[in-house]
Amino acid sequence: MRYLVELSDQNLFDLCRNGDSKAFEELYNRYWSKLYSSAFKRIKVREVAEEIVQELFTSLWTNREKIAIHTSFQNYLYSSVTYLVFAYVHKECKRRSYEEFTLSKINIFDNSTEETIAFNDLGKKLENELKQLPDRCRSVFELSRKQYKSNKEIASVMGISEKTVENQITKALRILRVNLKYLSLLLFFVFTRA
Repeated sequence: MRYLVELSDQNLFDLCRNGDSKAFEELYNRYWSKLYSSAFKRIKVREVAEEIVQELFTSLWTNREKIAIHTSFQNYLYSSVTYLVFAYVHKECKRRSYEEFTLSKINIFDNSTEETIAFNDLGKKLENELKQLPDRCRSVFELSRKQYKSNKEIASVMGISEKTVENQITKALRILRVNLKYLSLLLFFVFTRA
């Protein structure tokens, strides 16, 4: 709707609070690329920057009735992106520390048969879990994580919305996280034995 372009951010967000998806779409179009640039400058990974901005807009829509903005709407968005970037960097630091810890434990042992089997089993089980995902969910996940396509590219290739792509990736990660949780514990105990 053409008149939405002329409304202020605050007016658009007030409409969003009342469930106006067109007003939300206008805000999305108004800020997506700016927020993406802000995230990308800090992270330098296209897919991660896209996911951060997508997460922000998803949260904005989901929590629209509860969000209290005490600054300008634009400041709220940029602050939120900054927070999500810091959260991602913090999580990555913890993950890298864990990987370094695990690798140091692996190096203590001389790549024994037991460890090789454990890693091969994990790879096979991951592939088996991927095969168990619903077709669309698996296809979206593989395009995202194996072929490194953005949500937008996946939506275009598969003829579905970006929101559907995001939902399918979230679903796949949730299923894999639950089904593979015990395997990571198994590996931890294998590599930390005395």
